[in-house]
Amino acid sequence: MAKNKNRVQVILECTEHKTTGLPGTSRHITTKNRKNTPERLEMKKYNPILRKYTVHKEIK
Repeated sequence: MAKNKNRVQVILECTEHKTTGLPGTSRHITTKNRKNTPERLEMKKYNPILRKYTVHKEIK
């Protein structure tokens, strides 16, 4: 069977972490269907450095 070419891997990066000035970054890898969601993905994920759930946006 052929792989689905519409499903791609995306990297989500924390938006709040950039403003704190703390070292490191919080990134998560997930997949999305490019055909159904052409816009950039935005999800709430856990940030272990800040120790709370924050908004992560798709980068790249």
